Amino acid sequence: MEQREMALSPTEGKPSPNGRLLCRNEENHMIRSMTIEDYEGVKALWLSIKGFAIRSIDDSREGVERFLNRNPGTSVVALEDGKIVGAILCGHDGRRGCFYHVCVAEEYRMRGIGKAMVVFCMEALKAEKINKVSLIAFTANDIGNAFWRQIGWTKREDLNYYDFTLNAENITAFNKI
Repeated sequence: MEQREMALSPTEGKPSPNGRLLCRNEENHMIRSMTIEDYEGVKALWLSIKGFAIRSIDDSREGVERFLNRNPGTSVVALEDGKIVGAILCGHDGRRGCFYHVCVAEEYRMRGIGKAMVVFCMEALKAEKINKVSLIAFTANDIGNAFWRQIGWTKREDLNYYDFTLNAENITAFNKI
């Protein structure tokens, strides 16, 4: 599937001629579709965030490449000062979208980067005819949970979340920095 291009501001999307999803927010951070070439920068960002959980298989280069190939054009990176300062893995199953590993480097927070990335991903999902998106935020992630409330997301109180490990070798490690 070819990547679509769209110029996006945090509040509106317009077609762009270059075939990639791209926007700049008010502070001129570049937001664009994530590619596998971004992996090392994204991984460095993940490793810089205290408490961030990384899975040994799913979050390996091969795991991320598999995810990006299954969901072309929906994941995003934010760049400033020549480095990746924000990222979201975003995909869907044909019915519902899901955000994974939403993060912004600590020194770049409170500048609209997170919101711009969320809008970017939501517009990409809308273009795929996806009508709802969900995410999981750890209960101890006070900053993240405050962010989602602030931008209008609804915390579900009416359901339980369950998972089942299919591959015990896919070990989760939490950054302790």
